[in-house]
Amino acid sequence: MSCELCIQDGGTVIFRNDFLRVVLVEDADYPGFCRVICNTHLAEMTDLPIVQRSAMMMTVCKVEQAVRDVMHPDKINLASLGNMTPHLHWHIIPRYAKDKHFPQPIWGVAQRVASRVVPADWRDTLISTLRERLELPPC
Repeated sequence: MSCELCIQDGGTVIFRNDFLRVVLVEDADYPGFCRVICNTHLAEMTDLPIVQRSAMMMTVCKVEQAVRDVMHPDKINLASLGNMTPHLHWHIIPRYAKDKHFPQPIWGVAQRVASRVVPADWRDTLISTLRERLELPPC
């Protein structure tokens, strides 16, 4: 079985080091949706040594804070499912009370047509904020 996260980046790469990468997911319904993806094919957090677990969660928290500061969501959803793609990764998803699925998960049945408009420059602002906070030059 081939793993899509071993074969491709999983989004637009914002940050990458030897251990993990942070990508921006191209999802018109969920602007600001990011993933933190382990570069090594592992299925679970407990497959990582404790130092790497801590590093991954610190990265997830930095991404969450950057998304909150730039996108101003009503809520952030964090998810590490891996049922369809058993490759360790975290979803950081900005949620709004009037988004397409709220209060359901984004993978559930749509509740409405989304009505939130995000600023035109959100993408560039989020990318630069993430790069600054993750203290890496552009990939």
